[in-house]
Amino acid sequence: MLQSLKEIDFAVFSAIEKEKIRQKEQIELIASENFVSSAVLEAVGSVLTNKYAEGYPRRRYYGGCENVDVIEQLAIDRAKQLFGAEHVNVQPHSGSQANSAVYTAVLKPGDKILTLSLENGGHLTHGHPKNTSGMLYKVIHYNVSVATGRIDYDQMKLLAKAEHPKLITIGASAYSRAIDFKLVSEIAHSQGALVLADIAHIAGLVATGLHQSPVPYCEFVTTTTHKTLRGPRGGMIMCKEEFAKAIDSAVFPGTQGGPLMHVIAGKAVCFLEALRPEFKQYQNQIIKNAAILAEQMIANGYHIVTGGTDNHLMLVDLRTVHESLTGKDAEVALENANITVNRNVIPNETRSPLLASGLRLGTPAVTTRGMKEKEMVQIAEFIKVVLSNPNDKSTISDIKHKVVDLCAKFPLPCQ
Repeated sequence: MLQSLKEIDFAVFSAIEKEKIRQKEQIELIASENFVSSAVLEAVGSVLTNKYAEGYPRRRYYGGCENVDVIEQLAIDRAKQLFGAEHVNVQPHSGSQANSAVYTAVLKPGDKILTLSLENGGHLTHGHPKNTSGMLYKVIHYNVSVATGRIDYDQMKLLAKAEHPKLITIGASAYSRAIDFKLVSEIAHSQGALVLADIAHIAGLVATGLHQSPVPYCEFVTTTTHKTLRGPRGGMIMCKEEFAKAIDSAVFPGTQGGPLMHVIAGKAVCFLEALRPEFKQYQNQIIKNAAILAEQMIANGYHIVTGGTDNHLMLVDLRTVHESLTGKDAEVALENANITVNRNVIPNETRSPLLASGLRLGTPAVTTRGMKEKEMVQIAEFIKVVLSNPNDKSTISDIKHKVVDLCAKFPLPCQ
């Protein structure tokens, strides 16, 4: 007789139960996290986890794939409809593997890529020296403007002309402004370069027309399916039809073996959810909430890099209010008060990434819970109080109780 998780492994069961409570009672402000629907959770926890399905729909290397073929094709077709893409591969296990597959498809070791550095808001897989993208390729970085904190497109243009990269990547993990994908494609194509747009953070905004889409302009578009898309943890590649075969081969067998069919089922469900009118309303509220949170943080004396936000996140420079408080210390203090954030380096950072001088705040998860502008004002005040008293146990305990009370009014979608 099969035993339940609780019976067979109480240690894992207990940790999961504690995690349920943590998610239920904490304000989640990590910009890359969200809460999936019950339908997505059901799909990811289904018997599809048992099925091996190397290859692609109707072209598998295993038998018994007739049902998973239907599911993967649904995910592909829905993603095409959602983003208007010519070709879609839903098999990447993560955004990082999606980017790696694009590099594998069109680059050779030693080729030049022009990217935004991690320190300027980019992503680890955009050429960081400790990532394979930085180890395999010759990386040139464009930056954000020192004065404005915004992407320096003029510098990008000059570097593209001088360096003749094979590929330009555009996209970010800690950048709060709209990105001009059309301009980037014009810069790249004028020098014979291809473009990879990584929209992992803003995919939900792009899908609903609230941010310019890179799909018409860029050869390759990668994304995660969690974050603003509010689906399971995974990745996806969209590309022009002429690169379809190269991309599919780069994913399998180039960089992955068997796809995670239970996760692909979750992706199919999340794409269907994203095609509904209420999903655009949700994305609109994400933007409204982020704008209000940024405004309140500024009113409380904090500097927001770029002076505000156009999307779901903001980067807070702590030094304007708390010169000696590191991002790490701020992160710990807030977590003690049941507010989850992540420390983040800021442009022209003076501290190590382990300490950092900034915090990254995002609104997808709190918006999923149903919180709106009023709650963003409250959250900004909570943050102000905690960061003004990071070592005061009484103050932090008081805020923690207020956070738990607030969260109780906004239950999780799948609790």
